[in-house]
Amino acid sequence: MTDATPAAPERNDFIRQIVREDLASGKHAAIQTRFPPEPNGYLHIGHAKAICLDFGIAQEFGGRCNLRFDDTNPAKEDPEYVQVIQEDVRWLGFEWNELRHASDYFEVYYLACEKLIRQGDAFVCDLSAEEVRAYRGTLTEPGRESPWRNRSVEENLGLFRRLRAGEFPDGARTLRAKIDMASGNINLRDPALYRIKHVEHQNTGDAWCIYPMYDMAHALGDAIEGITHSLCTLEFEDHRPLYDWCVDKVDLAGHPELMAPLVAKGFPNTAAKPRQIEFSRLNLNYLVMSKRKLLAMVNDGLVDGWGDPRMPTLQGIRRRGATPASLRLFAERVGISKQNSLIDYSVLEGCIREDLDAHAPRRLAVIEPLKLVLTNLPEGHEEFLEFPNHPKDESLGARTVPFARELWIEREDFAEVPPKGFKRLVPGGEVRLRGVGILRCEEVVKEGDTVVELRATLDPDTRPGGRAVDRKVKGTIHWVSAKHGVPAEIRLYDRLFTVPDPDVDSDGKTYRDFINPDSRRVVQGYVEPTAAGAEPETRFQFERSGYFITDRYDHAPAHPVFNRVVTLRDTWSA
Repeated sequence: MTDATPAAPERNDFIRQIVREDLASGKHAAIQTRFPPEPNGYLHIGHAKAICLDFGIAQEFGGRCNLRFDDTNPAKEDPEYVQVIQEDVRWLGFEWNELRHASDYFEVYYLACEKLIRQGDAFVCDLSAEEVRAYRGTLTEPGRESPWRNRSVEENLGLFRRLRAGEFPDGARTLRAKIDMASGNINLRDPALYRIKHVEHQNTGDAWCIYPMYDMAHALGDAIEGITHSLCTLEFEDHRPLYDWCVDKVDLAGHPELMAPLVAKGFPNTAAKPRQIEFSRLNLNYLVMSKRKLLAMVNDGLVDGWGDPRMPTLQGIRRRGATPASLRLFAERVGISKQNSLIDYSVLEGCIREDLDAHAPRRLAVIEPLKLVLTNLPEGHEEFLEFPNHPKDESLGARTVPFARELWIEREDFAEVPPKGFKRLVPGGEVRLRGVGILRCEEVVKEGDTVVELRATLDPDTRPGGRAVDRKVKGTIHWVSAKHGVPAEIRLYDRLFTVPDPDVDSDGKTYRDFINPDSRRVVQGYVEPTAAGAEPETRFQFERSGYFITDRYDHAPAHPVFNRVVTLRDTWSA
């Protein structure tokens, strides 16, 4: 028998089964995946599942995963998003094989479309966007062919080159695939491949005034990079026939001349035919994950930016205090399937608690303080007690905690008129003071109806080494020395919405009407000195209170700021 950690059980979701079969059959000698975000916003927790799958598959099977920015819509994209997305991927614990951009391939996309035109598979269309929609038909009625569908190859090539030269205004013309206007799949009813946008691009500047549509760019980008398994969420399932059409009709692997512009820039020619596989996206209750709605909340000041700890963005979740390990555990626990489902938010919180319970050092902190004076200790009394940093992990060592005559305790640990079953401090009652001994409440000092101070006596026989150290009382409370405790700003975060499905508009209400007014509450508490002196992004369990993190941006030893990551147990369960 050894102390080695047992190997994790082999995962057997349907995607991994496909990958194993493809490797075993010799279809692929190596696995190549990619994570292809559009840099038009911050990543959210739904993307974490995709990141863990794309990079995880590559890691498990000895393959490679690229990070590719699908930057085909410069009007909505920003270099800030590019930088933050890279940071998020690395924070989750992954590193890409190559950093690519769809804009790296613009010349290849353009040459591919000239090839489609020469083959009679694409045409320049003069219909406006509204007219295209009118011609498209419905789910029960076929569409109508564009009046411009049968232009000659020569005319289409000439017009397409003029589009590139910038001769036409935005929206005047598009390049469309020539597929089937009667197809039952509306995505195949002569979809657009290129549109005119006189917008400067963050990578290519003003070199282009036409930009490829996502469906084509995504498919050909995968083919260019030699992606073996293109993993997408279920909403792309209806787009797969168009994906395959683009890959097959262009056939980059069979036409190396199309790859020449990339090879000239030093890119390897890895063109191959990828396979798209769809899986269910991550849906969590009590969240809104539409980028459009998240952006609206940011712009309208409903939250404090993309990185607000209440937001489902990875930047917000990180600042709130979740660990990368807990998000990877969550992705694993949710699993991969073809069935859409709604995951309860408590599953995520449970994964965070599980990781922090095992690894977060313990500290003493009082969130809503009430003064307690031990009257039988001399004024100026001061001693230093040793507390373990973690009750189940001796390797984390111990720290020294100052103790004095005057303490802060939690206001909720005292009840002048106790409810039934209350086991903490009451007038004339006894509790154990964590790590110190048993005290008795002798006097309650009030100002009006408000309790402002408790006076108590400490039983010396119940102190460590005393003859009655094992005497039993029903309750134990924690404390912070009033003399040594450091004032701290404590931000108590909770779920941003009050209903499980805020994304569904009903009865004239929208998600804005369900924002939880108690999703952030700021209080002034006290923490032991070792907590105050921690570096930003240090996580602790505040004993009996919950898990907290020193704020990534605002915390400093002279002004400690703690964010509540999660409570010790689920407070939302019925």
